[in-house]
Amino acid sequence: MKSLNLVGAFFCANFERYQEMKLPQYIQSYFGISDTDVNKVVELFEETTLNKGDYYVKAGHYCNQLSFIQEGFIRVWSETPTKEITQWISTPGYFITDLSSLIFKTTARWNLQALTDCKLYTIKQERYNQINHLVDNWDELEKLFIAKCFLTLEDRVFSQISMTAEERYQQLFELNPGLFNQVPLQYLASMLGMSPETFSRIRAKS
Repeated sequence: MKSLNLVGAFFCANFERYQEMKLPQYIQSYFGISDTDVNKVVELFEETTLNKGDYYVKAGHYCNQLSFIQEGFIRVWSETPTKEITQWISTPGYFITDLSSLIFKTTARWNLQALTDCKLYTIKQERYNQINHLVDNWDELEKLFIAKCFLTLEDRVFSQISMTAEERYQQLFELNPGLFNQVPLQYLASMLGMSPETFSRIRAKS
């Protein structure tokens, strides 16, 4: 559910709290629906795995699923004629998908690739479409879901244009220091909009 390319990574001040959540708790916290409705939705998901290096979806292909990451890291990236660009690193406790492809049936612009072995809870497009018949006011809740995705994107754009490289580095480190030990640093540098050399220089001073 991100061009739009909102890739389902929800960055917020409660980052660590969400990382610890399981799928039912996340759905209830994020959508505010009853325990009964949560159980109905959770039953539509199935446990899946993604091996390190495998693709959740490749650019140019259609994305017909939405997944909750229970374990592992998924890199969202694209390739230009001169370099690869990391748009996001999706982490445990968050949803992952290509929102534009899932909702609007367009091809994905981004590659979503596992950086580690991943354990996911996945709902396919057909089952996702059933939620509207199971949960009252789902149309409104889905609009809220998409609106929050846009707010996340807006916050990221604002940080890119208003914060220094040092401030962006520090913000990410404070929100999720574990990434710095588990994700190749050149990917984090790209995600933060800086060169690996600049990233290394800031890291050495921190």
